Amino acid sequence: MPRIGFAYNQKPESPTTQRPDDEAVRGDDEPPSSRRDALASRNSDAPASTEIAHSVTVGGSFATPAHSAGSNGTRSHTSASNGHPPNGAASNGHRSSTTATNGAQSNSPAAADDEFAEWDSADTIDAVANALSALGDVIRLEANTDFPQNLRDSRVDIVFNIAEGLHGVNREAHVPAICEFYGIPYSASDPFTLSLCLDKAKTKEMLAYHGVPTARFAVVRGTGDWGLGTRQRKFSRDGASRSNGNVPAESLVPSPESPLFVKPIHEGSSKGITEANYCETPEQLRAQVEFLLEHYQQPVLIEEYLPGAEFTCAVLGNGDEARVLPIVGMNFEALPHGALPVYGFEAKWIWDRPEKPLEIFECPARITEELRRTIEDVVLRAYRVLGCRDWSRIDVRLDASGKPNVVEVNPLPGILPNPADNSCFPKAARAAGMSYDELIQACLVHAAERQGIDLGVTAGALTAAAR
Repeated sequence: MPRIGFAYNQKPESPTTQRPDDEAVRGDDEPPSSRRDALASRNSDAPASTEIAHSVTVGGSFATPAHSAGSNGTRSHTSASNGHPPNGAASNGHRSSTTATNGAQSNSPAAADDEFAEWDSADTIDAVANALSALGDVIRLEANTDFPQNLRDSRVDIVFNIAEGLHGVNREAHVPAICEFYGIPYSASDPFTLSLCLDKAKTKEMLAYHGVPTARFAVVRGTGDWGLGTRQRKFSRDGASRSNGNVPAESLVPSPESPLFVKPIHEGSSKGITEANYCETPEQLRAQVEFLLEHYQQPVLIEEYLPGAEFTCAVLGNGDEARVLPIVGMNFEALPHGALPVYGFEAKWIWDRPEKPLEIFECPARITEELRRTIEDVVLRAYRVLGCRDWSRIDVRLDASGKPNVVEVNPLPGILPNPADNSCFPKAARAAGMSYDELIQACLVHAAERQGIDLGVTAGALTAAAR
């Protein structure tokens, strides 16, 4: 039988991360976003700095903020105010073949909630290993410092990778890069695509260059002077300047009519994304950007807030055969009264609990056939432009005119096995008639077929129901 390596990162299990008896432990998909606690804490424990961002980059066909209001210290109790390592520590927690884990631990429950949000639980790791066992002998390969040697010793035919990594802005690329170094086939996207998609601004720049709709944005790279007044050059696909040449960059100045949303640039699993990131005034914007810069030690993305409906799209396959599974729609009416219509850290990890799950997902989404086709077109264009392979989850939100915009792309999607955990990719697969095991197997088989490896079953046979 084929030898299948399984690479993963497992969430730390220790007394320091235990929760109160009345709070159930969540899985390892992506976290939520809420506003009330953050707003209540604004103006209470604010950082003293009144300056921010001398280095601001403008990308796509958007612009940058141009104001210098003072800080009023936005701080969220549910965002990661835990000082985790620079460049983030948790990755998006799902990859294919070869399991890699990192046995890091945290001394703070709050830190564990955020820092390791992207890693997978023991239940998920067991479920994936069980699904893979139908295709061959599974060798678990935790993505820790022993991973390179263990990978060489394992003599596997292919690696199923869901390892998110721990350190650095290229952490999600570590396992695939090691596999490539040793010439071992693996599943899902390559190191370049994984690193690209973990950088929200670079992802948006790539999408905008290729004409894939995404919200206007700016990047703040450090504290300092907000003075902007920059100009940008618009380019065509062949790299030549457009006919309008240099144009003044519009200022991204928040207002109740045109709010902005901010987020750490290198995080997944909704780390650092809470309701406090929604800004209607320059003061709120400055304070929250300062907070994120301080606590995540990485640049901050500022983008126009998209007021329309939100959807999550699971993509499976490669090339012309890649397809979007039934679209998952977000029912924000299920959020607590007064909550911002955003699926962030609060919604994913605090309000949505196994014993009382939020009825926030609708799959298939109840939308018109025209909108479904438009969303699928945008999603597949993004998937191909970014070089995604085998599977990915792509989040889309409608702008004020109803046009779908790509919000984020996750080449290592969350794959929680328990339906009560509201994991979007498995939910879409179930709506398509696929079991959890068939979903995991289909990803690996797509990877194997792409690399000329025979696992004794075809992707077409596994996904026939989804067609």
